[in-house]
Amino acid sequence: MGQDLLLVGSIPLETAEDVMLKFGGALGRYLPAMPDGEVGERRSWVNRFSYQLFNGHADLETLRKPSRTDGREPLLPKTRDESWQFKVAPNVDAVRFGLPGLRLGYARDATSSYFVFKTLREKGLLPADMRFQISIPMVNSVVRPLYFPNAGDIDKIRPGFEEALAAELDVIVQRIPAKDLAIQWDCAWELLAVYGEPGSKEADVETHVAPIRRLSAKLPNDVALGFHFCFGTFGGWPAFAPKDLGRAADLINAVFKNTPRRIDWIHIPALDRTDDAFYAPLAGIDQKVTRTYLGMIHSMDSLAQRLDVVRKFVPDFGLAAYCGFGRIPPEQLPQILADHLKALKIAGK
Repeated sequence: MGQDLLLVGSIPLETAEDVMLKFGGALGRYLPAMPDGEVGERRSWVNRFSYQLFNGHADLETLRKPSRTDGREPLLPKTRDESWQFKVAPNVDAVRFGLPGLRLGYARDATSSYFVFKTLREKGLLPADMRFQISIPMVNSVVRPLYFPNAGDIDKIRPGFEEALAAELDVIVQRIPAKDLAIQWDCAWELLAVYGEPGSKEADVETHVAPIRRLSAKLPNDVALGFHFCFGTFGGWPAFAPKDLGRAADLINAVFKNTPRRIDWIHIPALDRTDDAFYAPLAGIDQKVTRTYLGMIHSMDSLAQRLDVVRKFVPDFGLAAYCGFGRIPPEQLPQILADHLKALKIAGK
C-alpha cells in the first residue's frame, strides 16, 4: 500500500465514483486506502445525526433548531451558536436506537461504495493492493455537550450510540472482506476535550479511549485501523488552536496503550507554525508502532520550513490535509489536489 499520503475522508463531489476516479486516479499509488468521499448527507459529518437520529426520538426532547433559510425547514446550522440541542426526556435512564446495523447509515453506504471501489479496482483504475476506507466519527464526537448541554444526559446517550455503532461494524465486516477494509476513527471532540479544563471528566483521556478500546476490539485482525485526530472545522479551521501538540500526544499514547489490536496509522493535524515548541511533543509518541500522517498540506508557502522543523522530532512520516474537505467549496478541489502533488515534491517523495 502507498505510505506517502492519506485522505482523511470527506470530498464534496457528487458520487463515490467521482471521488475515486478523480482523487484515487491522481493519488492512488501514494495512498494506503481510498475513502468514498462521504458523499451526500455524510458531508455534514456528525451534524446530520441531529435531524436524522435525535430529533423526534421518543426519549429525547428538542431544545433548539437551526434557523430557517429561505423558508425551508431548518436542518444544518450555519454557525455553532445555532446548533441543534436536545435533552433526555423525564424518567428515561438510557437512550437506545432501533434498527441495529441500519440506523446510522454507515453499513448501508459502505456496501454501495465498496461495490464501486471493487469495480474500479478490478478495471485497474485503482491500485490492486489498495483498501477501501470507511471514516467513522467516534462516539464522543457525536454525543457531546454541544448537542446535549444538560448535566447527566451524555452518560444516558453514549452507551446507546456505541451499541448502534457496534451493530454497524458487525454488518460492515460481514459484507466487506477484511483484507479489503480499513476503518478510520475520527476523533475531533476527543482532541478538543483533552485540551480543556484539567480535572474535568471530558478532559480525562480515559473518557475517550474506553469506547475506542471496545469498538476497535470488534474488528478482525486483517482489517486495517487508522485514527484521524482533528482540531475541527465547524465555523472555520481550526476550531481551536492549541499552544502545542502536548495533549494530542497524551491522547494518542493512551489510544496506543488501550487499543487491543494493531493500529495501522494515525493522522495528526498541524497548524501553520514553524517553531520547535509546537511540534516537540511528537517526539514522545511511539513512532514504531504505526504510520504517522501529519496534516500539513495547507499554507503551502511555509510547508518546506515546517517540514524541516518536524523532521527534528519525527524521523519518517506521511502527509495529509488537516481534515477532510466536506466544508470546502467543490470548486477548490482542483487546487487541493494540486497541493497534494506539490507537497510530495517539496517533501522529496
